[in-house]
Amino acid sequence: MTLRILYLFSAIVIFTSCNDDESRTCTTCTSDLTAAFEVCRESDGTASVNGENTDTDFDLYLDGLLETGATCDN
Repeated sequence: MTLRILYLFSAIVIFTSCNDDESRTCTTCTSDLTAAFEVCRESDGTASVNGENTDTDFDLYLDGLLETGATCDN
């Protein structure tokens, strides 16, 4: 019985600690060619634009935007 309680406690700790990893951070970007748009770093590290996942690494995506002349909030 004690081992079951230990397993249950471990599962709860692991589950709740994983929830912290699911954070999403966003920034607003503008460009001369487009209206303002939101770029977010999803919990898996990919970028999404206005809610659509690009399946591209966030840092790589953001660097590409900045290279083409877009500006983004920090």
